[in-house]
Formats: sequence, structure tokens, C-alpha cells
Amino acid sequence: MKTIRWLAIFLAATAADGAAVDPRVRTYVDPVRIVWQTPKPELGYGARFQVVDADKLLEKRHGQVPEGGWGRPSSACKLVNNGETPGILLDFGRELHGGIQLGVGNGPRGMRLRMRFGESVAEAMSEIGEKGATNDHAMRDDVIGVPSFGTREVGNTGFRFLRIDLVTTGSVNLEFVRAVELMRPMKRIGCFKCSDERLNRIWETALRTVHLCCQDYLWDGIKRDRLVWMGDTHPETMAILNVFGAQPILPESLDLMAAVTKPDEWMNCMGPYTLWWVRNVAEWYRFTGDKEYLQKHHGYIKATFANLEKHLTPSNTLEGIRHPFLDWPTEHNRKAVHAGMQALALMAWREGAFLADALGDAGFAAQCRSTAARFETLRGRLEPHGSKQAAALLALSGLRDPKEMFAQVLGRDGVRGMSTFYGFYMLEAMSAAGENQFALDAMRNYWGAMLDVGATSFWEDFNIGWTNNCFRIDELPVAGKKDIHGDYGEFCYPGFRHSLCHGWSCGPVQWCIGHVLGIRPLDAGCRRVEVRPFLGDLEWAEGAMALPDGKSVKVRLRKKPDGGIDVKTDAPDGVSVAVFGLLDK
Repeated sequence: MKTIRWLAIFLAATAADGAAVDPRVRTYVDPVRIVWQTPKPELGYGARFQVVDADKLLEKRHGQVPEGGWGRPSSACKLVNNGETPGILLDFGRELHGGIQLGVGNGPRGMRLRMRFGESVAEAMSEIGEKGATNDHAMRDDVIGVPSFGTREVGNTGFRFLRIDLVTTGSVNLEFVRAVELMRPMKRIGCFKCSDERLNRIWETALRTVHLCCQDYLWDGIKRDRLVWMGDTHPETMAILNVFGAQPILPESLDLMAAVTKPDEWMNCMGPYTLWWVRNVAEWYRFTGDKEYLQKHHGYIKATFANLEKHLTPSNTLEGIRHPFLDWPTEHNRKAVHAGMQALALMAWREGAFLADALGDAGFAAQCRSTAARFETLRGRLEPHGSKQAAALLALSGLRDPKEMFAQVLGRDGVRGMSTFYGFYMLEAMSAAGENQFALDAMRNYWGAMLDVGATSFWEDFNIGWTNNCFRIDELPVAGKKDIHGDYGEFCYPGFRHSLCHGWSCGPVQWCIGHVLGIRPLDAGCRRVEVRPFLGDLEWAEGAMALPDGKSVKVRLRKKPDGGIDVKTDAPDGVSVAVFGLLDK
């Protein structure tokens, strides 16, 4: 792997006046495996195509043609089309965002290659229209021309696998094929590690998933949904703040949505996503203490709440907003969606009062509290209707007792009914019910099950039942087994349209820092922090939560031989840390 690091500050200083600068860095990633190549026919046609020396692409390359040196025989993988199309399928070892750089040796001109990117092997082998395979949001299946004796870069998508087919008659010498990964260079400040390697892999994969989605703005997915979705952004915001700190991509994304959405319109054309925008702004202020940022949006926030107030009913519910939505798996259960919406609305109005207090706007704060009190009259009257999503929001809002929601819904049927987006709120609600060990086990069994089928990033949706008799995403299709990528999914994500790198699935990142290490801020700007740790069945855990100035609060937990717990904390000057007793559940 080779990396080119251009410091953003250097680029900003040297860019032409007014020119936009790409904040991302380029990393070259070499393929690690030839998954498949066109099989030789058993009879006849043997000379109609050839794939020669495919393993050459796995050797160390310089990234410059000619790889073998001037005047020497080519060291390339050679594809020959004499009437039949040859192809190869490469594995780059992990989910990537970016494209491909091809090094083509001397040979015929006018050759064209078909490039098929895939987040799974099966997707890379599919045709457009097959099991939902599309070019929506990003081109993942295209035919390109390649030079003779030169390089070509193509692609801007999310992928791990690449199939290359020579579709024109003739030959191509592929001297190298490497991925060009694009990511923002965000330094880790927070971290987490523990005695359970499965949890460590889950945490690292969740973090990599959200980091991959930090592109031009904070996206929801890198293959599909390369868009700024305000609801989906909330778990991402929590993960980024806890690990990377006050990254500019967060206010950039919030500002973008305010710029393209009038206060009397709905973020992403969805009413609840306006509520989530408010919550995201509150999370940014809670972490940074940046009042100037709030002042910039003061008028917009008030106008947004004025529009929301129009949709309150005499029965103290929020009705008539566009497309009430929790997450996709809940869409069939409209009664649960309604209940969850009231809980989300209550939390948003409380955040409105929090922001109004910070702005010194007493009248606005009073109005927000008055409306929140109206929603609080619904306490005990709303049912989750069997939905873990609705149960989580009802518990976290206080409209239902968390222990009651755990007993009735959240703690039943193991991880069945969990989802990647609302999994974050389910974990938080389990903790609110005093069930941290259950949450730890749920992470192992739910997010861990994606790792078990080959995931290197977490998905747009996942149902534990999909793993029954399925083949792995890094395997060729297996006769008699289900394709966990192509055979499942609904709504906007049927089959291969399903994103296998979706930032909203990053819930374990913040949960482990906030509930295992137990580090949580107590005031805006994180000058006061509490530590309420939980080890459960872990022998040790250690890590840190980022602070807005680039420093961190560190915690180390160890079980003693006598069964007690040794807790050590380290915080910078000016940050007070209150350590509470170790939680036993």
C-alpha cells in the first residue's frame, strides 16, 4: 500500500483564490486475491480467449508503466479476446471508497474494458437489473476505453471487489490494477479496546464505516445514498464527536441542509429529519460549546420550530408532517412509527429549549418547554406495538419506563428485530434500563454476525435471519445457499442495491465509549465529564473520549484478583472528571 498525504492547510494556502479544495487524501491499495477468472472451456474454443498470468497483479508494483522495465518482456496480466470475453475478479481485502487506477502496457489501441464494482463478490458478478443491481448514485458497471502504454483512472463508488472484462477483440496487458481510496485525514483522538477481540473488531469496523462516509459531506453510504440525510447523520455525529472530535464536516453538513431547506420545508422531504437536524445541532453545541455557531442559525432554528408548532394537535401529538419515518424495517408498522414520532418530537423540543437557553432567548426557551410539557402528557399512553425501534425512543424520551420497554420488547427474542440505524438507540435504551450486559451481547450477536459473513463495514440493514443457509459476501455463489446480498432487502434497498457500507450503522462506537468506559460530558464544551464504567464479562477495557480542543479524557479499567475493579482516569488541565461506582448490569 502506498499513501499520498496532502495536508489540507497546505492545499488551502496554495489553491487559487476562491478555488474549492478536496479535503480528502489518496491511498493506493493493491489487490490481495484473484477470486475468479474466466474458466477455460472443456471442449473447443480454447483459443478464443485467454487470461494469462493473473497472479502478476498480486505482485509488488511500482504504479508506473512499463512495470518490467524498458525493452524487456511484459510482466503484465494479459487478457486476450479472440471472439470470447475474458475476465478476472479482484479482491482488495476491505471495503473502499474511491476508484481504480489501471496501468496498461504496450499493445493494441482502442481496447475497451467492462468494469464492475461490487461490495460483494456476487454483486461484482451481476448484470444491471439483476437482483436490484443498479448504477444509481454511482457508476458501478461501465465500459471504458483504455490507453496503450499508459494509465487510466475510473470509478467513484464504494466497493471491495472488481471484475474486469475485455469486451473488444484484441488484447490488453494489465501491468497493474490498484484501488485509489479517498478518505478525509481525521486523526483519532478517542479510542476503545477491551479483552474481547470480537468486540474490538466490531468497534473498529463500525468506526471505519463512518469514516468511509466522511467524503465531500457526511454521507449515509458510499455506493448508494451518497447523500446528506439528517436522521441518518445522528449516530454518525455521535461517533465522530467521540473519536475524531470537532470535525468541520459536521457543521458543513448541517449548514448545507439549512441552506437548501427553507424553515417551512422538510429536511430531505421528511418531517422527522427536520427534528433530527435540531438534535444534530444540539449535539454539536453540547460537544463544542460554540455559541457563535448557534447564533448563526438562531433565526433559522426559531422559524423551524414555528413551522413545527403548526402541526401540533389538540391531543398533544405531532401530525401531518411529511413522511413520518423511523427506519426502513419499521415502515410496515405504522402504529409504531406514530408512537416513535411523538417520542422523537419530545426530544427535539427539549433540545430546542437547551439551544434557546444557550442563546439567551428566554421567550423561545419558554415556548419550547411549554410544548415539551404537552408531549409529556402522553407518558404511559403510547405503545411500541412490538417494535424495538419505537420502544427505544419511548424509553429514551421518558414517555415509557426503560425497564418496562426492555421487559416487553427490547429484551425479547435476542437480536431479532434489531436494525443497523436504530440499533444505536436500542443499545442506549438497554443501558437506560440497566441492561448493559445484554447490550454487550447484542453487539456481539448482531453486528458480529455481519463480520461472520465477511463484512469489513456495516450495512444499511441487516436481519439476523438472513444468515440462515447463506454464503459469505467474499465467496462466489454456492448452489443451494442464499445470497445474503442479492436475495434480501426491500423498500429502497432490494438485492444488490443494498448498501454494505452505511454510516448510520456505527452505533457501537459511541456506545462503548459512553457505557463501557462510561465517559460522558456533563456540560457544553466538555469541561465537566463523568465516568460511570461497566465491565460486565470483560477482564479489562481502555480508551478515551475526544475533547473539542483535540485532547481527550482517558480511562483504563482492570478487574482485580479479588473481583474488584481498578479504575484509572487521565484528563487535561481544565477538565474535571467525576468517577462513579462501577455498574454491575
